[in-house]
Amino acid sequence: MGQIKAIITDFDGTLVDTFIANFNAYLETFKHFGYELTKEQYRKCYGLRFDGFCDKMNIKEKDRKPMKEYKKEVYPKYFKYIELNHALLFFIKYMKTCGIKTCIASTASKENLYNVIEYFKIKDNFDLILTGEDVKFGKPNPYVYNEALVKLNINSDEALVFEDSNVGCESAYKAGINYIKITNGNS
Repeated sequence: MGQIKAIITDFDGTLVDTFIANFNAYLETFKHFGYELTKEQYRKCYGLRFDGFCDKMNIKEKDRKPMKEYKKEVYPKYFKYIELNHALLFFIKYMKTCGIKTCIASTASKENLYNVIEYFKIKDNFDLILTGEDVKFGKPNPYVYNEALVKLNINSDEALVFEDSNVGCESAYKAGINYIKITNGNS
């Protein structure tokens, strides 16, 4: 491993524990559109982009766009269930003061991610934020991490990724970046 020049963190489940908030927003959305969702089903799909999640849950193509819009609308009312990973944020802040670049690399929707960042007032801690709208492929494809390396102008051995999901860890691994898996009680 080379000298660390960048700390890259996933968002949902890593920097913020959004499991319960997201689950409740999806549960409300599924019920609204006549679908069922259990916590166990959601847990198995955790870390997938919306389309991958819909594929696994056999959501009809015609329902996907309206469901995505509906979920975006209801998600903020569940923000009170989101838990910030204070230890990781403290580490990121410290590394930034040492001249290390900081990045969020997520395939979450831009609107949802920025709404949560604004809710916690943490945007200024990051030099780069990549969201689902910035990448062509979701995790476990390494695209989001490769894109972060390019935009940060560093090599894979100069970065360290923080991830929580198996698909996210696989994504970092495929990009050739060392990672630390964050665990919590939900994901």
